[in-house]
Amino acid sequence: MASRRSYGSYNDGCAAAHALDLIGERWTMIVVRELLLGPKRFSDIQRDVIGIGPTVLTQRLHDLEAGGMVQRRRWPGPGRIDVYELTEWGYRLEAVNTALSRWAVTSPALPREADMSPDTVILAMRAHARPASRGRGERCVALVLTDSRRPDAQPVTYVARMTARATTIERSPDPQRTDAQASATTRDWSACVIGGVPLEELPDVRVSGDEGAVRELIVATSLSGASASPLDVKG
Repeated sequence: MASRRSYGSYNDGCAAAHALDLIGERWTMIVVRELLLGPKRFSDIQRDVIGIGPTVLTQRLHDLEAGGMVQRRRWPGPGRIDVYELTEWGYRLEAVNTALSRWAVTSPALPREADMSPDTVILAMRAHARPASRGRGERCVALVLTDSRRPDAQPVTYVARMTARATTIERSPDPQRTDAQASATTRDWSACVIGGVPLEELPDVRVSGDEGAVRELIVATSLSGASASPLDVKG
């Protein structure tokens, strides 16, 4: 199969056209998306990107390495485990992912009922994150998400920190002190923060600790929260 000609080969010097030469191939930005929260093994990426085959994934990772956006390194510890991670330049693609998310969320054809990987749900929250609505100092919530697309999925833990200046969310396998913890499937949690379903209507979302902190996180990261809060903040 002949390789796709680059826009540059048509004497197009536009930087946006060059960006599409780098990341415009099918699956490329999806692979990047799954690396934005930290390194993963090849098998982890293939597990989280449902539908991509090993041959295509190998090619996309090769292209991203060749383009200077991804690097491969040996994971420290026993065994010979290679992981893929974004380079410093590659991590700057989160701004691109965020811009695409904010633009596409207004599409009438957005498949709001479709499911996502845990990292994808978190990236959606980060794309729409706002400062905490009340100035109470820093409040922390551990968020434990299980991929509802796979019956054998293991939970992934993140920590959200909310202040009057910003709301941040990072992957954190072993969180320290938090004000609360919320555990949910990706389907239920995305229904809450993306679909606007009230927490009370999602009985399988388990909350421990300060429920008000969890509600504040939902308000600070929900797609509907930019214009109107789907929930009243309690606590």
